[in-house]
Amino acid sequence: MFSTKTLATSALVLSLSGFGFAASAMDNPMVGGAAMYADKNIVENAVNSADHTTLVAAVQAAGLVETLSGEGPFTVFAPTNEAFAALPEGTVDTLLMPENKDMLTKILTCHVVAADAMSDAIAGMIADDGGAHDVPTVGGCTLQAKMDGDNITLTDERGQVATVTIADVKQSNGVIHVIDTVLLPAE
Repeated sequence: MFSTKTLATSALVLSLSGFGFAASAMDNPMVGGAAMYADKNIVENAVNSADHTTLVAAVQAAGLVETLSGEGPFTVFAPTNEAFAALPEGTVDTLLMPENKDMLTKILTCHVVAADAMSDAIAGMIADDGGAHDVPTVGGCTLQAKMDGDNITLTDERGQVATVTIADVKQSNGVIHVIDTVLLPAE
């Protein structure tokens, strides 16, 4: 049988360990109603965001789960479900078909940079380059980063502009910046 002292000690240990777990989430903003933990990788965090279910399905369909769970570092500009929904009707369903895996992979990797770029570093590069900084992606696209007031924007090769709505979501293998538009490669 447990003594009162043992139960009290166990309760204290549990509450302290719970506090430590919660504290690691306080370093990061909430995304899609879920805590994002700096000690989890990009995929482990993304699957918990209610705002990124389409992105997660696309990453799975493209076979990029293992890559984005890897060591990195990666900077991912993560479009929300609303961003995917703004594409022309039927686009997402078409991209998720197995025969369109190459195009889906190209689009997704145009949202990934092989670096750990926090927003202050991106803003610094924009300032150093006179207001616009070219950002080469893993998918071979070049995005143009600019400032719009305090917000970082990214212009894709088709001239579409995405705004970073949640910046600096730290991951064990990089960083996520939530964006409001799907970035597309040149046609």
